[in-house]
Amino acid sequence: MNSFSLKLTTLFGVFVLTTPITAQEFQAGLPIGAVNQAGERMELSSNVKVFGSFHFTESCTFDPERNLILAMNRGNSGDTPDNDGYVSLINPDGSVHTTKWIGATRDGLELHDPIGSAIAGDILYTADNGSRHVRSFDLSTGQPLAAVAIPGTGFINGIAGDGNGTAYLSNTTTSTLYKITSDGEVSVFAEGAPLNSPNGVAMDNDGNIVIVNIGDTAVITYNTNGQVVKEENAVEAGNDGVVILPDGTKYVSSVRFGSVSKIDSNGAEIIASGIPSAASMCYDSIQNQLVIPMNPNYSLAFIRL
Repeated sequence: MNSFSLKLTTLFGVFVLTTPITAQEFQAGLPIGAVNQAGERMELSSNVKVFGSFHFTESCTFDPERNLILAMNRGNSGDTPDNDGYVSLINPDGSVHTTKWIGATRDGLELHDPIGSAIAGDILYTADNGSRHVRSFDLSTGQPLAAVAIPGTGFINGIAGDGNGTAYLSNTTTSTLYKITSDGEVSVFAEGAPLNSPNGVAMDNDGNIVIVNIGDTAVITYNTNGQVVKEENAVEAGNDGVVILPDGTKYVSSVRFGSVSKIDSNGAEIIASGIPSAASMCYDSIQNQLVIPMNPNYSLAFIRL
């Protein structure tokens, strides 16, 4: 079924708007700076570091081209005002590059409660649970591209893209994994056991879909035909984020128990603990570190590997 809230052309991975949402042009935010006495905008001096910029960050993703972390901020999560989600650009040391990159203005932007996020190709995807849409943005400009409505009810959560316009989306409360094709068709990809309150989703190096459960320790790998081809386990349950390194090593974060499990050919072990609300993490491939949002703590944790 095609479910769109906007007029779009071409495919899901490269949708463009053909009808503007407002009369004003969309604008992305600028790096931190201020206007001096001479009326010139000066970017933040290199000897100044600013930390913060978060409002219930549930997920992050890493852009290696710019060497920046994209932090998804859920805003007021249903409280007034609505439609106030935004995306921050964060430097690899945790300092702020751009406070509100997507969300500097609301002109041409609808983004309520962005939860999971992923970069695939030149597209940023997010699961906007506040409006039950998967939204996509141009990774270079932040320009909104597409909005695909997700049918039914429940909490849409983790998302991954295959780089060819297809995305996979978890619904935690219904134990469902959706597939969204390049033409915007939404279908049930997997449902029920072994899914048990599924959360984080990632693509492995063979193009398979990997998903972790909140309800147990399972780390499940599906092929693109929807068949389970591998089942592994994190050390603790309550899992939210999953990242997969080029060598196949998996890292899984437990939002309920605050740990990070490493899973490789030697089995599973905890490499970090005591991280409150360790949510949907991302992998910084340049600094070789895990970046973990901590939900109501309004902060990010960093683990060098």
